[in-house]
Amino acid sequence: MVSPTPPQWRLPAGISRGLWDYVHADHIATDYDAYFAHNRLFEFDQQIVLRHVQSRQLTNGVAADLGCGTGRAIVALTRLGMQGVAVDLSRSMLGVVRQKAVRENLPIQCVEANLVELDCLADDTIDVAVSLFSTLGMIRGRDHRQQALQHVRRIVRPGGLFVLHVHNYWYNLRDPAGPWWLLKNFLRATVIRDLEAGDKFFDYRGVPNMFLHVFTPGELRRALRAAGFRILELVPLDAQRNRALSNPWCLGRLRANGWIVVCE
Repeated sequence: MVSPTPPQWRLPAGISRGLWDYVHADHIATDYDAYFAHNRLFEFDQQIVLRHVQSRQLTNGVAADLGCGTGRAIVALTRLGMQGVAVDLSRSMLGVVRQKAVRENLPIQCVEANLVELDCLADDTIDVAVSLFSTLGMIRGRDHRQQALQHVRRIVRPGGLFVLHVHNYWYNLRDPAGPWWLLKNFLRATVIRDLEAGDKFFDYRGVPNMFLHVFTPGELRRALRAAGFRILELVPLDAQRNRALSNPWCLGRLRANGWIVVCE
């Protein structure tokens, strides 16, 4: 059952009406693992995260999964020996994470919080932060997304890692209706005050008006640089999102479905 959505002025910072309904829909959490059981992106992004964590010998540190969902990333990291912090706005999602932690006796602390308002996490306490499956893009408003990135920069220790995934704005050109959407989206963003180029609204798993922001490569780089991050690896994804894009030198900015980005 979806909780009634409060009026716009009472929604937390960066949270759209669609996202509010999404995080309060119990079926999203209870069906999550089964729904995405065959999503190959989940395997691929996890491989990248674990490779960087192990190569930097951070397996004795503290990991934070920001927008953890049902905890697939934080479970994998704590299995390596890390201490885990699972952060999500969905109480139902965190309930699933707690069940997994109890079942495997994993050291995972669950925190119900908005990524735009992460004052509950102290400075320089995290060795590895991850924000996967386009969690950053679910935050509405450029300023709010930048606030979230600033919080990540604040909590990650010097020498620590931040790994995130976003979708590519230009990939819409591969959709038959994509060029028209890009043009319409750009024109609407010039006249509607609270709409930005790259903002999408769509029905998702029974939740209407779900929000997602998709990024241009330059926008992504500028946002990370402004927050104080340096990109170590930027992996363009192929159409199926289960491996790196082949021949990225050939129109990779247009062909990539999105990117997995490793920062320090």
